Amino acid sequence: MGIKSDDEKQTYTVDEAIVTMGFGKFQLCVLAYAGMGWISEAMEMMLLSFVGPAVQSLWHLSPNQESLITSVVFAGMLVGAYSWGIVSDNFGRRKGFLITAIVTSAAGLLSAFAPNYYLLLFFRCLVGLGLGGGPVLASWFLEFIPAPNRGFWMVIFQTFWTVGTILEAGIAWLVMPRLGWRWLLGLSAFPSSLLLLLYSVTPESPRYLCLKGRTAEARHVLEKIAKINGTKLPSGNLVSDWEHELQNKSLLSSSSNEDDTTPTEMERDEDSISEAKEMKSEDSTSTLANSNMGGITALLMLLSPELIKSTLLL
Repeated sequence: MGIKSDDEKQTYTVDEAIVTMGFGKFQLCVLAYAGMGWISEAMEMMLLSFVGPAVQSLWHLSPNQESLITSVVFAGMLVGAYSWGIVSDNFGRRKGFLITAIVTSAAGLLSAFAPNYYLLLFFRCLVGLGLGGGPVLASWFLEFIPAPNRGFWMVIFQTFWTVGTILEAGIAWLVMPRLGWRWLLGLSAFPSSLLLLLYSVTPESPRYLCLKGRTAEARHVLEKIAKINGTKLPSGNLVSDWEHELQNKSLLSSSSNEDDTTPTEMERDEDSISEAKEMKSEDSTSTLANSNMGGITALLMLLSPELIKSTLLL
């Protein structure tokens, strides 16, 4: 039985690796990509102020019909905010914001070609469904940021929303008098399309990969980050947070009884750790299922006949 080297005994988590590597060029690229998505969200929300009056005048809509164009967007966001969280937790952050970008850009572009009021409502509702996934992109961004700096960079990230509103107002000022509201809708879908064009170069969140037990893929992503930032990963093996905690408890327990431990007892401890890992995996799966069911129950309760009026008002 060989003796493990110090590097093999040492372990580190994703958060510890990111803190060690620090904030660098890679994080700036991630910020630019996620910021483009946030600009897209702001533009799609801001254009409602310009499109509503133009459509009301063209199609002779009542005030209630005009306000419904805005309401259906928020109704779509209500469903999307919950749905895309489940998708990103089960299938990955990248797939989560890929689907939201496809829905938002496609529905936004189709809105520009809506031949009547009811199809416009339908497409704008789909846009809201896509916009509900905005927090997925924010979560993906923050999972690459060193924990001590997340508050600061979250504030910087939020400034992209302001940039988006100013940009939309400028585009509306230039486009509406000359080309009309349809061009405004089409041009406002452009930032979401940029997310799709650059999607192939975006990495999956190493935190998500580690939580799913895909530590080799997570380490590969971390190695890319270290290479771009010009830094190095910590020495040792990459483990998930709960594995790191389990190993620390095991080390504390073994150090107190080190002199009295026999090889048989050491093998028994290793078996206990393996069983604990399997139980943790099963518990996390059942917890996720219970969380999803609880969320569905809460959503159905909000949409029940007793609460539907209050939900729509909110």
